Amino acid sequence: MTYDNPTATPAAGYMPGFGNDFETEALPGALPQGMNSPQKCNYGLYGEQLSGTAFTAPSHQNERTWCYRIRPSVKHTHRFTKIDLPQWKSAPNIDPDVISLGQYRWNPLPHTEAPLTWLTGMHTMTTAGDVNTQTGMASHIYLVTASMVDEYFYSADSELLIVPQEGKLRLATELGIIDLAPQEIAIIPRGLVYRVELVEGPARGFVCENYGQKFDLPGRGPIGANCMANRRDFKTPVAAFEDRETPSKVTVKWCGQFHETEIGHSPLDVVAWHGNYAPVKYDLNTYCPVGAVLFDHPDPSIFTVLTAPSGVEGTANIDFVLFRERWMVAENTFRPPWYHKNIMSELMGNIYGQYDAKPQGFVPGGMSLHNMMLPHGPDKQAFEGASNANLGPDKLDHTMSFMFETRFPQHLTRFAAKEAPLQDDYIDCWTSLEKTFDGTPGVK
Repeated sequence: MTYDNPTATPAAGYMPGFGNDFETEALPGALPQGMNSPQKCNYGLYGEQLSGTAFTAPSHQNERTWCYRIRPSVKHTHRFTKIDLPQWKSAPNIDPDVISLGQYRWNPLPHTEAPLTWLTGMHTMTTAGDVNTQTGMASHIYLVTASMVDEYFYSADSELLIVPQEGKLRLATELGIIDLAPQEIAIIPRGLVYRVELVEGPARGFVCENYGQKFDLPGRGPIGANCMANRRDFKTPVAAFEDRETPSKVTVKWCGQFHETEIGHSPLDVVAWHGNYAPVKYDLNTYCPVGAVLFDHPDPSIFTVLTAPSGVEGTANIDFVLFRERWMVAENTFRPPWYHKNIMSELMGNIYGQYDAKPQGFVPGGMSLHNMMLPHGPDKQAFEGASNANLGPDKLDHTMSFMFETRFPQHLTRFAAKEAPLQDDYIDCWTSLEKTFDGTPGVK
């Protein structure tokens, strides 16, 4: 969309960092200095705080942003009308006719000629926990073929982690503009108003909707200060604003329901802001994986990019885990993920390339689900290839997959079970595994 008003300022760039305090202004002098709430703001602006945590949260966890805007946001919400977005579901969403216990895999959701915006093109695949108690998550696939025009959205339920797989999006937010392409991710905080435009399409990707505590970087423990994801590589947009008087719609997601209100202007009217509660983007190619350099390999948690903690120490509400290109160097080691079952439910998506544990069937744009305490692991081709491979240094190349992992069981939606392109024969990938035990000592 082109900006038809000379005071609508496009983004000029990004500020580095994640969870740090920032200040940015689109007009000189719009940002007060030395105080948050002056008696009168410059340019006739209104001061307003957006809080992402409780007021009394510990100082190192407290997140808020002061916004200096053309209108207070209370002018952005008039009387609400309930609307239906039938493909976007929230937990709890347990369909009695759907079996979620199992190993599942889907082909990419096919593109369509239908005009689908960010809201109408969101398709929920799984839900976990309870949106009303702010625990758990939902996983979605988005298909976008049309921009939101004079339409805006925010979620009171959740922050959204966006993982593009095809096409390019522009996220025009209250705090600035983020252009987002495959191999990048973005986080849109709870309560932030934004509009999604199609830059290059059609666009398809994945969304993790986090009901619980915010995503943060995981503790590195003995790894120390470097590698994995670094705060400086998370980019926050500079201030940009729209001063447009035009009929507009704002949709709000609240307790799993959608509500719409009509206003007479663009709500993206923040001229300046400072704080640490803001949207970010991150280039997945800046993630530096670590691993073993002698034998065996660490748990897959070593590949965690972001984690959203639960009330149990060390057990995540959600982990966002990335499997990207890397060197494999461990000796006398079965290198792909081993056969296992654990307390976490694992939803994976393929951004591009071939995943080493599933050489066939897990294609770019596809997804798989291995729910809690259900065994899974390499298929026969991957097992035999890894068991007989020459274990010299080997570069795992042209691959990028991810995992939304949660402590809660993930329940399939009716769409995922009945309408999405489910691979009915996925479980057959393990039927050809043969018994090799013969009772004789030694490695076979």
